[in-house]
Amino acid sequence: MQKVRLSSEQAPVHKLGDSQMTLSPKFRLAVIQSSLLNPSPELELSLRGEPLIPGLPDDVALNCLLRLPVESHATCRVVCKRWHLLLRNKEQFFTRRKESGFRDPWLFVFATDKYTRKIQWQVLDLTHYSWHTIPAMPCKDKVCLQGFRCASIPREGTLFLCGGMGSDVDCPLDLVLKYDMQKNRWTVMNKMITARSSFASGVIDGMIYVAGGSSSDLFELDSAEVLDPVKGSWRPIANMGTDMVAYDAAVLNGKLLVTEGWLWPFFVSPRGQVYDPKTDNWESMAVGLREGWTGSSVVVYGHLFVVSELERMKLKVYNSNTDSWEPIEGPPLPEQICKPFAVNAGDSTIYVVGQNLRVAVGRISRLNTSEKKWSFRVKWHVVDAPESFSNLTPSSSQVLFA
Repeated sequence: MQKVRLSSEQAPVHKLGDSQMTLSPKFRLAVIQSSLLNPSPELELSLRGEPLIPGLPDDVALNCLLRLPVESHATCRVVCKRWHLLLRNKEQFFTRRKESGFRDPWLFVFATDKYTRKIQWQVLDLTHYSWHTIPAMPCKDKVCLQGFRCASIPREGTLFLCGGMGSDVDCPLDLVLKYDMQKNRWTVMNKMITARSSFASGVIDGMIYVAGGSSSDLFELDSAEVLDPVKGSWRPIANMGTDMVAYDAAVLNGKLLVTEGWLWPFFVSPRGQVYDPKTDNWESMAVGLREGWTGSSVVVYGHLFVVSELERMKLKVYNSNTDSWEPIEGPPLPEQICKPFAVNAGDSTIYVVGQNLRVAVGRISRLNTSEKKWSFRVKWHVVDAPESFSNLTPSSSQVLFA
């Protein structure tokens, strides 16, 4: 098992970009027009004839500069005026990367300090293994981390934070926030129809679905709703048919899978529901699927994987043909990764974030054992976090591409 060690001296935490956000009492965002997007005529004239990299055409030079790690931008800006113009503004930098077809993964981790209870986002560049910060969220200070739910649209570089629980009054929230990596900015979206915490969430065809959870009177909910991120509007969808606080959820084959998970002392089989947006209908989850769902899930290669919290932290995969779970080849989760976990995936790689924000990176390879059946193998390596993260506990993680 390969281990990547990052000490506090070797791995400072960098700002992903200067905050472009100011908040009014109503959390309205002030948009600052970038001089990089609209350079002055005088500046354009001063830069004419000055190559980005002497001896290279500008398109080739730009392709090179767009590969620079974010943490090197402050140093590289002093090279010349054109480098300064390109690298001083992260919105322009990530816009140009997107236009050029770059799509490197970044791991966003939602965490809390176990002593101060302060919530925060930490961001790991999964190409260079460097940590970064982003602007603080525009929400109240006294909130309970576990009540929030996160969803993302990875290829667009956006994530959504919904719901939550006010820790001062134990009251669910209807808050909805959107973070745009390209702009490095939070936006307050329209509120959910129903305030809820500890609910299921997932993204299907670019739409954000939420279901179940705890209500303002702390009873379980069966209601569900969907957000159109483009229009910014919520609308109700069919009720689940059973009140449920969600332990985990996943999107598989265009459907939202919701499970309440196993609860000690395991006297009652866990409930599970499956939502099909094409028919706006819920149905009961297959018995084998819900009874074997014993950990946090991700979808890779169109298959549902679970990091099991019962079978020595082994990774297993669901077989829909037999309605059963099968262990995959490879070692269990590395011992350095301690619960609670935050699990997500990007392409064929699983990321498991543990206590102190150590990250286990699991590369999944697919083995064709027959014409109709696949088997899988995992290989892990661990990315250590800076010592300054020793008090942080993860709640959620999302992989965005930029």
